[in-house]
Amino acid sequence: MTAPKQHYKLIITIVKKKQANKVITASKRGGAEGGTVLLGSGLGIHEKESFFGIDMIYEKEIILTLIPEERVTNVLEEIIKSAKLNQRGKGIGFVVDALAVKGIVHNNMDMALDEEALDKMTDNVEFELIVTIVNKGDAGIVVDASKKAGAEGGTILSGRGSGIHEKAKLFSMVIEPEKEIILTLVTRKNVKEVLSKIQEEASLNRPGKGIAFILPVEETIGINHELKKH
Repeated sequence: MTAPKQHYKLIITIVKKKQANKVITASKRGGAEGGTVLLGSGLGIHEKESFFGIDMIYEKEIILTLIPEERVTNVLEEIIKSAKLNQRGKGIGFVVDALAVKGIVHNNMDMALDEEALDKMTDNVEFELIVTIVNKGDAGIVVDASKKAGAEGGTILSGRGSGIHEKAKLFSMVIEPEKEIILTLVTRKNVKEVLSKIQEEASLNRPGKGIAFILPVEETIGINHELKKH
């Protein structure tokens, strides 16, 4: 019997520092199973650009929430309500498609590469972005695997996360394990092979090892050596 097709969406929420836990709690209430938090900095339209002549940059938290398509509305409603994103200066959020997901092993859904969506969304470009989220210390495995399959490298970010397999507590406090997020820009012709190699060598078919998904790329700059090949 063929497993039902499962489409995923990625919600990216950007809020002020110390608001990420509130967003993750709200997203779980709406049906998400966890989230990954990155630290950043920035300046919004409602924030002062300078204070006594000193340029201001504000610390931000970026939350990545990967969820099945049918839960997007509920999760967004909970995030908006909890983080007050419908008020000025509280933050922003947006939703993008995930063309394929690896590493979610606790359901029986078919999460193979969505060839039809890939063709539709990337007619004019040659690249896709693979996002892999693994436990701290495993990023090297992902980069090595992707290079073996034809990628040229990867960019590693640090973050923290909370998944369905991570419920450890210390003195009644939930421990959020450190994560590494690897961004791998690959040619479209190599994307399936690179994703498969990452899944195999990073053991993403085992619970708690991590997840990987593909995001569509509409345009690239600065990759002149690859473009000259085509």
